[in-house]
Amino acid sequence: MSDKWGRLLVGGQWVDPSGGTYTVINPATEEAVGQAPEATPDDALRAASAARDALPGWSSTPVEDRMELMAAAGKAIRSRAKELLDLVIAETGATAAVGSRMQVPVAADRFERYSRDPRSVLSRAFVPQAVQATPLAPGGLVSALALRQPVGVVACITSYNFPMVNMAGKVAPALAMGNTVVVKPAPQDPLGVVELVRILDEVGFPPGVVNLVTSSGADVPAALVQCDEVDMVSFTGSTEVGVRIAQAGAATMKRLLLELGGKGACIVLEDADLPAAVGCIGSTWSFHSGQICTAPTRALIHRSVFEETLERLSAYATALKIGDPTEKDTVVGPLISAAQRARVEHYVELGRSEGAEVLCGGGRPEHLGRGFYFEPTLMSGTNDLTPAREEIFGPVVVAICFDDEDEAVALANDSDYGLYDYVFAKDTSRAMRLARRLRAGHVGLNTAQRHHEAPFGGFGLSGIGRDGGDYGLEAYSELQAVIWT
Repeated sequence: MSDKWGRLLVGGQWVDPSGGTYTVINPATEEAVGQAPEATPDDALRAASAARDALPGWSSTPVEDRMELMAAAGKAIRSRAKELLDLVIAETGATAAVGSRMQVPVAADRFERYSRDPRSVLSRAFVPQAVQATPLAPGGLVSALALRQPVGVVACITSYNFPMVNMAGKVAPALAMGNTVVVKPAPQDPLGVVELVRILDEVGFPPGVVNLVTSSGADVPAALVQCDEVDMVSFTGSTEVGVRIAQAGAATMKRLLLELGGKGACIVLEDADLPAAVGCIGSTWSFHSGQICTAPTRALIHRSVFEETLERLSAYATALKIGDPTEKDTVVGPLISAAQRARVEHYVELGRSEGAEVLCGGGRPEHLGRGFYFEPTLMSGTNDLTPAREEIFGPVVVAICFDDEDEAVALANDSDYGLYDYVFAKDTSRAMRLARRLRAGHVGLNTAQRHHEAPFGGFGLSGIGRDGGDYGLEAYSELQAVIWT
């Protein structure tokens, strides 16, 4: 077991954490991966202060120099892809397929994306206005610019499902805009993020521009949220924690970017391509064991194809290989922890007690004695079931029958969440009409794919703000109007 990850980065120096270290567990083997730094609130405050000190220099650094460092970071991540992949698989339980396609490469993609020239986003000129004299000022022809300025010091706090990717998605646009950052990864799997920060340090980001604190508890991120030195909190994680961040950050008017929970509805109309719809819904099982906020965990299926779709979904779920995530043909890996598996088990049993029918799965795979595994699970019931209303963050789908479009839209919108919904229909104009009626930040029409330049975020309890593409640059900026005659 290595302790090479056991230091924090504060003001350009790798320093010992005040709280020692804690053990990171491999969710597939239940063995130790390594030791992570156990920071304290004082460590967090020192990191925020270092970021504040570095802000004037970094925000005034020429755009070309920032672009060069972003490109170097992307290149360095790719050069260490194999090493980083092994680490990410070990600490997250992501399968080799997900890790090699969606974990490490996408982290590099995000730095490379924000190595593009951002200046087209940084200012907007307005048509001059002829204005009358007022008691405030003489009349004349008035011109104006809207400028995007760095927010300041950004605390980047991420979830455990895609640790490097989520952190890269925050740090890259924040740095490109001229902000400085304090990086706080999820407690369950911080080691890949430690390596990511090491890469940023090695490619030459100035001291204090990127700082790192990790911890197993909530006191360190709480200190960052409450700290006067931090101007913005960018958080990906549960709605419950996001609400606490918003409440605590209000005292110092923190700018917030909150990407929170989801309870995605996949509407399957009577003319849908059923294999395609089943593949989308089945991604709840096959893509990181359902530990993804955009998962279509509610399958809303037209009555005319309900039974056939359930049969197809059951066949799909039971055909997926569950097991060692390092094996190339494994599709379903473990959940992140024993606590998360217990949470999933609780929701399945709660659904049963409320009248849901468990059509497949519903328990731990018998052939796996170690690791935090849970079977792909399909339940049938109503939208009133607790498993249909609350985010489970595991491989559980609830199938719900509907009779017409209005009922489908009403069911989809009958949720506190609104992150990512889906519509499957042969008639794409019909699918588009339904999409316009859905209260969700994203709607996939006959696909589960994403467009990485499109704005990402949700309605309702799914969060505040948008990132992705140029929207990411806007998210980490403040608007300033400059006016002259």
